[in-house]
Amino acid sequence: MGAEGGGRRRSLRIGAYVGCGAVLLAGCASMPDSGGLSGVESTPRQDAQVRVFAMPPRENAGPAEIVQGFLEALTSDDPQYEIAREYLTDSASRRWNPDESTTVLSEGPNAVPEPVRNREAGEDYAYTLTGSRLAVVDAQHAYAPDSGTYRRTVHLTQEKKTNQWRIDSLPPGVVMGKSDFQRNYVSVNKFYYASKAPAAANGQLSTVADPVYVRSKVDPVTSMVRALLRGPTRWLDPVATSSFPSGTALRKGVTSLSPDDQNKLTVPLNEKADKVGQTQCTRMAAQLLFTLQDLTPTGVSEVELERSNGSQLCELNEGRAEIIASHGNGNRPEYEYFIDGKQRLVRLSSRSDSTEPDPVPGALGEGAGKLRAAAVSRDEDTAAGVSADGRYLYVGSLASGASLGQPVLTSQGVSTDDRLTTPSWDGGGDLWVADRDPKHPRLVMLQQGAGEPVEVRTPGLDGRINAVRVAADGVRIALIVEKGGKTSLQIGRVERESGTGGRPAVSILEQHSVTPQLEEVTAMSWAGDSRLVLVGSEAGGVQQMRYVQVDGSTPAGNPPASLTGAKQIAASEDERLPLVAYSEDGIVRLSAGAQWQKVVKGTAPVYPG
Repeated sequence: MGAEGGGRRRSLRIGAYVGCGAVLLAGCASMPDSGGLSGVESTPRQDAQVRVFAMPPRENAGPAEIVQGFLEALTSDDPQYEIAREYLTDSASRRWNPDESTTVLSEGPNAVPEPVRNREAGEDYAYTLTGSRLAVVDAQHAYAPDSGTYRRTVHLTQEKKTNQWRIDSLPPGVVMGKSDFQRNYVSVNKFYYASKAPAAANGQLSTVADPVYVRSKVDPVTSMVRALLRGPTRWLDPVATSSFPSGTALRKGVTSLSPDDQNKLTVPLNEKADKVGQTQCTRMAAQLLFTLQDLTPTGVSEVELERSNGSQLCELNEGRAEIIASHGNGNRPEYEYFIDGKQRLVRLSSRSDSTEPDPVPGALGEGAGKLRAAAVSRDEDTAAGVSADGRYLYVGSLASGASLGQPVLTSQGVSTDDRLTTPSWDGGGDLWVADRDPKHPRLVMLQQGAGEPVEVRTPGLDGRINAVRVAADGVRIALIVEKGGKTSLQIGRVERESGTGGRPAVSILEQHSVTPQLEEVTAMSWAGDSRLVLVGSEAGGVQQMRYVQVDGSTPAGNPPASLTGAKQIAASEDERLPLVAYSEDGIVRLSAGAQWQKVVKGTAPVYPG
């Protein structure tokens, strides 16, 4: 779920084929009323445009058939699960909330009959659903990796009025296998604004992606608008804000939204938004545009918001939205950067296929100090360089004639591997780096790349930081953490509070691993609004390169082409730009639809950030 290498406009093509050409999930095969079920196997992946429908229960169907039919109905494209509810008693249907959660198993759930007290009287049956848990999508549509055994009970009774078997007790939410989940659901980013990060130099608001999963063929546009209006998911909420007033929802009676033939979407809102001003309204519209622009085959290019009485609040097109807030490919980097054989910082144009690097202007490109790693600010005016021995961190202007000055940070680590990591800049101009000194391991932030270092608190972090990459929004950070010979990629939330003497108090909270299946992660980089690319391996496995979402899910589409001996990786949050890596062949580049190509000798490739 995601795209390889380049091209951020990934059309999801939420189409439908209706009628006898559709795939039918029918709980209609003749099954025994007792004994074990062979397993509710996940439906093979179908074409993205094929609609899948369920069949209602067959007259006089036995308990096993009812369970099978119900589980299959959960994987259909029935908008309100009306067919699935036909397998339930009236009271069970009223209690059941399918939107409470979606549990994803490695395979479709197995149903095993349980001994029940009244089995001999033929009055009720029960089946235990089992499987291996992979993930859970909660009521906010947020995805979280999971593990362990799934074990829940489905109870059936024979209704006295009809003599039909129906389910009267069932697990919460929905359960299905991985392949059915991938066919039914799509990952989409909601967008909010960073609430606890410094503003960008150009005054643009900083957007924050909040990925969620919605049913891909069940009115995803309306689902995403409703999800956006409800606000950020729990994990992101402390550092993100919405321009929509609290309580804003779709106008009463509005059940479905779709863009017109000019790709314009009109969104009628309730009275909570009636009195917002034009500035706030355009910020609201920008959130909608950023959220919806990849959700239809042609995208949503304009949004109009309406008051509860039907009058216009405001309208906004894509071009104006990019002025309001930094987002995705709105700020395309001018250059790719790396360290050359003379241990200088050099650059290649990102707008051409040139393979002849130029030293950057200023002391870092003139060889004033030999470097092993560097990071370039997102405006490409300033760079930070780590000395060849890893002991010193320098910050210098990328202007001709600029001097290097004294180091802004020094590590006391004894060996080169126990010193400073590659630094990273956020969108507000703050510089981040980890010191791996075993006696004093720490994560440090320098405001605007200067001044007294701010030591960042990392409660709950178990291990030593090997690599740091902060997102452009300044409120999410990716860390490679080492413990006991194993390394994992973790995502943390950056929270900033007012400290003493005007200095901020900064913490990284609620870190979670997004690579629980990997034993080793050696390199990573942000590769989109909510996507990273990494180099790693499973236990006993070979090195691999893959994409991963910040919620731990795997993006759709192919992983990057394999690369032997990859040691470092760089990607841009503008997904149109190629991946750049350092391998045994030197600096190599991967454009969309191509293979890795050698560019030049060098190490430590980076894009701005």
